[in-house]
Amino acid sequence: MNRTATALSIALAFAAGCGVTHLLRPAIAAESIMPQIIHTGDFSGDALGPANAGGMHSKMFVSAEGATISIQDGNVGKHLHPNTNEIQYILEGTGTIWLGDKEVSVKPGDLIVIPKGTAHGGTKPDGRPLKAIAIKTPPQAPDDTKMLN
Repeated sequence: MNRTATALSIALAFAAGCGVTHLLRPAIAAESIMPQIIHTGDFSGDALGPANAGGMHSKMFVSAEGATISIQDGNVGKHLHPNTNEIQYILEGTGTIWLGDKEVSVKPGDLIVIPKGTAHGGTKPDGRPLKAIAIKTPPQAPDDTKMLN
């Protein structure tokens, strides 16, 4: 009888924990995302923060469970992210980038889907550097960029 009571108590405690976690999850996520309008035209160059070693400026605007959203402005060398998928929406600039093993042309309005482990970048702008919205999922860890030749 004690085994039955113990097993039932453990099962009930587990179910209660799952229920509380399920109820709290929206509250935790809501703390990460705020309703807002981001005027992307107001952000370029130094307004996005200091340039990295490759000359690209970037600022994260949204960090939520499972994804980040940032604006990137400038050129970046060819690289890959072993653990992060990336989606870029080109806002300004035209030129070419590497995507996988091909060099492709991009222009404002293009949506670029970059699965994790896919080489990309190596930006060659035609005039103004590329400016894009970048969505990364899961959020990119600091050591998740491997530069390529």
